[in-house]
Amino acid sequence: MSLADTPHPAHPVRPGGPVHPGGPAPGAEAAPVAERGTGPRRWPPSLLVGTFLTGAILLVLLLTPWLAPHDPAAQDLAQRLAPPSGSHPLGTDQLGRDVLSRIMDGGRFSVSIAAITLVICAVSGTLIGMVAARRGGALDEFVMRVTDVLLAFPEIIVAMFLVAVLGANYLTLIVALVIGGWTPFARLARSLTLEINARDFIEAARALGCSRRFIVLRHVLPNALSPLLAHAALRFGHKLITVGALSFLGLGVQPPDADWGSMLADGQPYLTQAPGLVVHPGLAIFVTALGVTLIGQGIDTRRKAKEL
Repeated sequence: MSLADTPHPAHPVRPGGPVHPGGPAPGAEAAPVAERGTGPRRWPPSLLVGTFLTGAILLVLLLTPWLAPHDPAAQDLAQRLAPPSGSHPLGTDQLGRDVLSRIMDGGRFSVSIAAITLVICAVSGTLIGMVAARRGGALDEFVMRVTDVLLAFPEIIVAMFLVAVLGANYLTLIVALVIGGWTPFARLARSLTLEINARDFIEAARALGCSRRFIVLRHVLPNALSPLLAHAALRFGHKLITVGALSFLGLGVQPPDADWGSMLADGQPYLTQAPGLVVHPGLAIFVTALGVTLIGQGIDTRRKAKEL
């Protein structure tokens, strides 16, 4: 037998027939190939951690009337600036009030105001942006110029001006935060709507005679929902910090009520004597903002993984 008749070591002859370099042997079944997007999708770690943190904080805030160890407004001057103890886990403030109870009670104001303003901004901004993109023309140009003007000023500056003019109360605070906070959602919703409108399935829906409302509700909104939710979660931390900053400046929640920003302002003069008066409310703002921000990052990561 000549050397040419000897099988090459890289391609040995098997009982099933010769192996072809470009594919499986004749008659052999090809290995199944997983289709894109059909495999199990796991939640990103950031989404899991953010959901756990946010859920735990919301549960504590909802159960504050039953979990708070003391009345947050009860004063005991004999115990003023007391260090942490069994009866006061985080100590007391300058008026002898329990710091832990005040943080739990004040968080209800801070988180609720931030959440309410965020929902109003997200819904109104999304509607305005989608309508402007669908209508186009002069309406689209007008909406974009208005957003450019409002975005030229920081949101906290607009809120400070309106609260200073209209007075500090809950309604004024919410209105001020909404007026300066809907523009990012409008710009994002407009860009997403323009991008989705250029896709083939939108042209097919138009060719079939579908109405504008049906196209928006059935095609545009579902495809834009995930980026909008991620953006809303990422904006929550900004809203929470803005609410705290306004309260820190005396333009937010007014006494006898308190929130985390006003607690920071009250504890600042006693920073050297009782640093916990500043550290604990600041840490509460940080952890809450971090939890919701991680949810937004997880939603965005999951959306990008689905598009791959």
